[in-house]
Amino acid sequence: MTQFLQQLSNGVVLGATYGLIALGYTMVYGIIQLINFAHGDIFMLGAFGGLLVYNHMPTGMQDHILIALPICLIVGIIWSVAAAVIMERFAYRPLRNAPRLAPLITAIGVSAIIEEGVRLKYPGAKKPLPFPSLLPDGFFTVGGVRITWASVSVVAVAIALMIALQAFVLRSRTGRAMRATAQDPDTAQLMGVDTNRVIVTTFALGAVLAAVAGVLQGARLGTVRFDDGFTAGLKAFTAAVLGGIGNITGCVAGGFIIGIVEVMATQYLPHGSGYKDLWAFVVLILVLVFKPNGLFGEEVAARA
Repeated sequence: MTQFLQQLSNGVVLGATYGLIALGYTMVYGIIQLINFAHGDIFMLGAFGGLLVYNHMPTGMQDHILIALPICLIVGIIWSVAAAVIMERFAYRPLRNAPRLAPLITAIGVSAIIEEGVRLKYPGAKKPLPFPSLLPDGFFTVGGVRITWASVSVVAVAIALMIALQAFVLRSRTGRAMRATAQDPDTAQLMGVDTNRVIVTTFALGAVLAAVAGVLQGARLGTVRFDDGFTAGLKAFTAAVLGGIGNITGCVAGGFIIGIVEVMATQYLPHGSGYKDLWAFVVLILVLVFKPNGLFGEEVAARA
C-alpha cells in the first residue's frame, strides 16, 4: 500500500505539469477552434529561456533560489509569450477563415520549426542539459510516503494558477470578452469586442502557464531537452480532451488523471517503463470512443 500511495503522489505531481500545459490547449480551442500542436514547444521554450538566463547570472544570484527562480520564470514567460504572439500573428491569423485542416497542418509545421530551431541554435541542446535545482530542498513523510517540498511546490502552483485563471475568465472584463468570442465571434465583434486582441491575449495566457510549467519541470527533474515539448504537449492535449475541451477545471483534472495513469502503468504493468508514453494515448482513444466531449465537457453546437 505504501508503494501505491508513493506512486499516486508521483502521478499527482506529473499531472500538475500536464494540467498547466493543457490549459493553453483548452483556451485556444475554446476561442478559435484550433488545436495548437505547437503549444508543447512553447512549454519547452519557457524551460530553455529560464536555463539561458540562469547560465548568465552572477554566481551570487544563482545561489539564492528566491532571486534566481523568479528571474528564470520571468524570462521563460517572456520567451514563451513572444513566441506565442508571433505564432498567432503570422501563422494562424492569416488562416483564421481557411478550412480547419490548414491551420492544423500549420501548427504541426510551427512545432517542427521551434523544436529544430532550439536544437540547432542552443548550445548542447541535442542532449539533455542540466537544469538548476531552483525548488525547495528536503522532504517530509506521511504514512510512509516520501513527499518532497519541490513536488508540493509544483502542485500548489498548478492549483493556484488554475484558480486564478478561472477567476480571471469569469470575473474580469477581458474574461467576459473571451467567453463572448468563444460563443460567437461575429456577434462579439459587432458588440464592440476586439476579437483580435482577445485571441492574442488567449495565446499569451496559455504561454504564461506553459512557461511556468516548463521552468518548474526543469527545476524538479534537473534536465531539459529540445524535444521535451513534443511528448508533454501530446499528453497535455490528451488531458484537455479527457477533462473536456473548454473546461478549465476539467482540463486540470484530466492532467492529474493522465499523470496518475502514466505512473501507475509504469509501476505495475509488464514492461511499464518501456511503454509509459503509450497509456496516455490509450486513454485518449477510449475517451474519444466512449465520451468524446470529455469527463466534464458539454455538448456544444459546431460553428458554421
